[in-house]
Amino acid sequence: MEKTDENIRIMDEKEIFQYEKLILTPIKELVPKLAIPTVISMMITMIYNLVDAFFVGKIGTSASASTGILLSVQAIFQAVGFMFGHGSGSNISVQLGMGKKKEANKIAALGFFSAMVISVIPMILGLIYIDQLMRALGSTETILPYARSYGFYILISGPALTLSCVLNNIMRYEGKAFFAMIGLVSGGVINMFFDPILMFGLNMGINGAGLSTAISQYISLGILYYMFFSKKTITEIKFLNLEWNVVRFFRIIKNGLPSLIRQSLNSISTMALNICAMPYGDSAIAAMAIVGRVAMFIGSTMVGIGQGFQPVSAFNYGAKKYTRIRKAFWFTFIIGETVLGIMAIVGMFFPGEIVRAFRDDDSVVRIGRIALMYQCVAIIVQPMGIVTNMLFQSIGKSKIASFTASLRTGLCYIPTIIILPKFLGITGVECSQMISDILTTLICLPFTIVFLAKLPREDEEVELDRQYIESKKVEK
Repeated sequence: MEKTDENIRIMDEKEIFQYEKLILTPIKELVPKLAIPTVISMMITMIYNLVDAFFVGKIGTSASASTGILLSVQAIFQAVGFMFGHGSGSNISVQLGMGKKKEANKIAALGFFSAMVISVIPMILGLIYIDQLMRALGSTETILPYARSYGFYILISGPALTLSCVLNNIMRYEGKAFFAMIGLVSGGVINMFFDPILMFGLNMGINGAGLSTAISQYISLGILYYMFFSKKTITEIKFLNLEWNVVRFFRIIKNGLPSLIRQSLNSISTMALNICAMPYGDSAIAAMAIVGRVAMFIGSTMVGIGQGFQPVSAFNYGAKKYTRIRKAFWFTFIIGETVLGIMAIVGMFFPGEIVRAFRDDDSVVRIGRIALMYQCVAIIVQPMGIVTNMLFQSIGKSKIASFTASLRTGLCYIPTIIILPKFLGITGVECSQMISDILTTLICLPFTIVFLAKLPREDEEVELDRQYIESKKVEK
């Protein structure tokens, strides 16, 4: 790389563009620009599940319930993917904010190939012990045949889901959310196209839904990797960049731990929900599966908005632009609260109609309608907890991030879903997530207020700023 007399590295065009985008673009323009493609990506990812739930619901109540059982399995692969994706992505963004591109490349390669190796383990174990796994996740004897068939394809496509999560997050932290969106949207569209063809056109039933998901996951992975292969990103994921380094590896794990905790607890909490709903029959499991998918679809909007905020907070934290971090946090929270509030209100007005669209069964609708109304209240209070967790994770405060990540589906939810049904019956199952989200928000708020109050008031000039100034001089 060319150097000046002062031994300051000259930035290339991609690095100059990234600096101008993440440091100089106004927050009110930057966060939406990054969030919109990420929101679309997240919602399309959720459509994978909604489309399967919609078409599988045409088969029967037990088949519909099986898709809820498999959410736990998907959460395991997502846990690995998000751990290495967020862990490497946040480190990459900070390193780029410090002007260290070579180190960023090494982190990207280590995160990707580590996830590739580790994701194969749950796939193999799951396939070997598939019946035992489905029963442990809450399958009844009537649900088991469907869960076994659908689960085979979910396990086969698990590594693709994991690696897609890694690539998606690395691109987001670079500020390349649009490219990530292309890969995920393509997979979602393919899934929607193949589901009815394989399930009903070729009479494959629930096997068709599973095969469609597997095909779309691997195509999506191929498109995402092409973005790196064609050098549309700043970092390069090549085997040549893979360099085993214990310190680097554990730095990735440390920053990704909150995501691993959050996604692992998603799996455990889904399993606990299915088990607690089991005494009320397949209709209860099916209803809660449908409501859970709808809530995840709406909640993915907030996750997408928050993920648009993460590269801003990580890059500016590395560049010591503290004023922008404060502005970005509160702007993201307000936008998220507004959007989720509107979507939650719509859900409250049409809960029965939404549930019936996925399964036209009166007993399923009766349980699901009440559960969805409670979920809509939970959705309104989610933004503070989500943005708080994403802030701490993106800047490397892994201990606080791990704690806040464990609240919504773990420390607050699991005791709630176990205890409330003992006193309230099915109502306890229906309202547990709402109680958990309220508690999560109340716990997260003090952490946010204290951190933002202690953050330095004045920005600092760092090496990256000097590199940018010198690069602009060379351009002239």
